[in-house]
Amino acid sequence: MKKRILTLLLVILVAAGTTACQNRTNTNSTSTNSTSPDKRDSVVIAIGSEPETLDPTKGWGHGNSPIVQSTLVKYNADLNFENDLATDYSLSDDGLTWTFTIRDDAFFTDGERVTAADVAFTLETAKAAQGSFDLTYMESAVAQNENTVVITLSKPTSIFLNTLASVGIVPEHAYSADYGRNPIGSGPYKFVEWRAQEQIIFTANENYYGGVPEIKNVTVVFMSEDAALAAVQAGQVDVAYSVATLATTQVKGYHVEAITSADNRGFTLPVLSNEGKTTEGGAPIGNNVTCNREIRQAIAYAIDREQIAEAVLNGYGRPAYSENDGMPWNNSDVKIETDVEYAKKLLSDAGWADTDGDGIVEKDGIKAEFRCVYPSGDSVRQAVGMAASEQLMAVGIKVNVEGMSWDEITRVMFSEAVLMGWGSSSPNETYYLYRSEGALLDDFYNPEGYMNETTDSYLNAAMSALTVEEANENWRKVQWDGTTGTAMQGECPWVWIVNLDHVTYVRDGLSIGNQPIHGHGHGLPLIQNLNEWRWTE
Repeated sequence: MKKRILTLLLVILVAAGTTACQNRTNTNSTSTNSTSPDKRDSVVIAIGSEPETLDPTKGWGHGNSPIVQSTLVKYNADLNFENDLATDYSLSDDGLTWTFTIRDDAFFTDGERVTAADVAFTLETAKAAQGSFDLTYMESAVAQNENTVVITLSKPTSIFLNTLASVGIVPEHAYSADYGRNPIGSGPYKFVEWRAQEQIIFTANENYYGGVPEIKNVTVVFMSEDAALAAVQAGQVDVAYSVATLATTQVKGYHVEAITSADNRGFTLPVLSNEGKTTEGGAPIGNNVTCNREIRQAIAYAIDREQIAEAVLNGYGRPAYSENDGMPWNNSDVKIETDVEYAKKLLSDAGWADTDGDGIVEKDGIKAEFRCVYPSGDSVRQAVGMAASEQLMAVGIKVNVEGMSWDEITRVMFSEAVLMGWGSSSPNETYYLYRSEGALLDDFYNPEGYMNETTDSYLNAAMSALTVEEANENWRKVQWDGTTGTAMQGECPWVWIVNLDHVTYVRDGLSIGNQPIHGHGHGLPLIQNLNEWRWTE
């Protein structure tokens, strides 16, 4: 479990040589008009994270479109569902049985037709793999005939379509242990080659039922932000995922696109006191400063999110107030205004005072001072943490920001604050972040130890809802029901700070389509609509 969550969070910084660009059909120059539009059919894309696998049953495509494989349903740019492989589907009145009709013009790239048996095989394999997709609530997936698959759940699960929008369908007849490195699918692109820690090459699927993409040849290279910017300056890539701290660099022949995301950064704050307990893995639990709700809330109100977004992110970001800002299930009431005086009052009313004049408030012999860790090498998290720490001194709270490896963070995150990041196109993230049964497990969900029966009741109601409207109503109550919730004016296990724009350098003359709101990820969300990209000049 820990390895799987790490895969979603880590920014893998690997170097790639310029040989990646030699696989392009047309050589780039710094002039965007050097080749006529009708012959420009290739792109080179630099991103920071290399996937572990291209096998959807083991996590490829989680939260995004898997591009090599087709999915039963898919998101559009507005995060509404559209049919993909499915031409129709229905749900039984008890919410337990989904029936999908499969289109008859979808073929794998080896020529075999995609059938309901492939869908059933994929879902059963994904459930057994216990990877990024939670299908523990699925009892069975059975092909009734070539075009009809019936999926039975053990309980109504409102996020099931969200899951299906990410699970690419694999061919039962061609699935093997090395599928993740040599995948066959029915999506808009075909896999060509994977050079570990360097690049992956795709080519357009000429038999794709959804229409052949205009971009025929795609090379994805894996680079650190600095290396990617250097490649842009040298004209060696067409698209490069970057970060806000580098985005002010202007490069002739390129423009910067700031893509809206729910990719957030904030403090996880342990809500339990330190009583000498440990997790099953032996990590210490609890923090005697952050276990006080008034401390957590004072931090939330004292931080000037607008200022951090502007100064630290160079304007490439927005204040964050929850794990799902901008999503259909978000509760708009969770937004709070910066109020330093109110933060001071929260502390003083609870008995915190600076009795020795060192600028740090204390209570019962405990100073309001704690450590907040972040992954070393992540310049954005470091800058966000340092800016917030400086602001918090105004209310007498001292936060010591320190970089660590992720291995080290896993050993301290149950007792120390962490500058964490999440963001997803599915509300199941809310479920895993806050459910009581998931507290203090040895993964990155709920290390703060938040447990609340009222929240659990809303989470369970949202998960079991039979309509999107009913589910969203309960997702919103998880955050704030007017009295309690996970929001910063509530129990405040998180202090959300900023949502990052996904800053991307794009060569002039290339359209990267109507990008949907991105979830968390260092580049992979960018290519989920790759079949919409095209050269315009």
